[in-house]
Amino acid sequence: MDAARFEHECRVLLAPEQIRAGAPMAPLTTFHVGGPADWLIEPATEDALRGVIGAAHRAGVPVTMIGGGSNVLVPDAGIRGAVIRPSLRQITAPRPGVVRAEAGVTINGLVRWTISRGLAGVQAWAGTPGTVGGAIAGNAHFKGRDIGDLVEAVGLLDRQGGFRSVPRAGMEFAYDTSRIKRTGEIVVWAEFAVGRGEVDALRAEARASLAFRKGTQPLSLASAGCIFQNPDRERDRVPEGIPASAGALVDRAGLKGVAVGGARISPLHANFIVNEGAATSADVKALIERARRQVREQFGVELKDEIALLGEWDDTHG
Repeated sequence: MDAARFEHECRVLLAPEQIRAGAPMAPLTTFHVGGPADWLIEPATEDALRGVIGAAHRAGVPVTMIGGGSNVLVPDAGIRGAVIRPSLRQITAPRPGVVRAEAGVTINGLVRWTISRGLAGVQAWAGTPGTVGGAIAGNAHFKGRDIGDLVEAVGLLDRQGGFRSVPRAGMEFAYDTSRIKRTGEIVVWAEFAVGRGEVDALRAEARASLAFRKGTQPLSLASAGCIFQNPDRERDRVPEGIPASAGALVDRAGLKGVAVGGARISPLHANFIVNEGAATSADVKALIERARRQVREQFGVELKDEIALLGEWDDTHG
């Protein structure tokens, strides 16, 4: 890794405030835990993002992408290499029936933009944490619906800085995943199909989604969203009489409300771990593994992570 070369190229490409060495990551995640990144880089244009990706490739610097910081866990030791947090935040309507949102646009920002213009399609995603880039990469889901179902096309960079536009059929969308998990490509923008709608009705639907989240999720405390994927009843052999739900399995294993250090399995929703204010990443990781182990031992179901573990982890020390 040629750190000096990488940093020099980035400082030529970016404004000084867009590249920080030793930047703390905890404030940039919804869990509010984790150590520093070697570099935090926040390019504000597609050209700058492409330039940073190319510089990292030439210098052999590992790259970790982060958006709104939801659905991720950063180790207490931090992240080596460059953490790139795109600040691309434009929303446009390039043609009738389509809205294009850049990777750094928050899902809530996209919902507000479309509703204010009487455009229907994404209003039910009100309250979804994170950004367009992260939602596309993980094919965010809500109440049985996938955000990938709304997508027309996605603009992607490969890890050498090459660009391509990929239609929905080529995105390999499936439960909690997309082609990005396989290829390591980087979202630049996504286009969503929209129709005409009545503003008041769209706002009412958005409010209903927010109310549902507030009533079923521990939104008043720091968390990263759901920890585990919901199992498939047949493939994962979920016992009869138990819902094919990670939260239900963790709950029935007697773990609702259980704590390790400052992290606790939410008493409201057992597929959420909350930071009560002083949690470490190691606390969260220990609680994840305890829940996985206890569900396996009691029900024979192996829970898979929905949360993404960034950086490198010591399985002994978190």
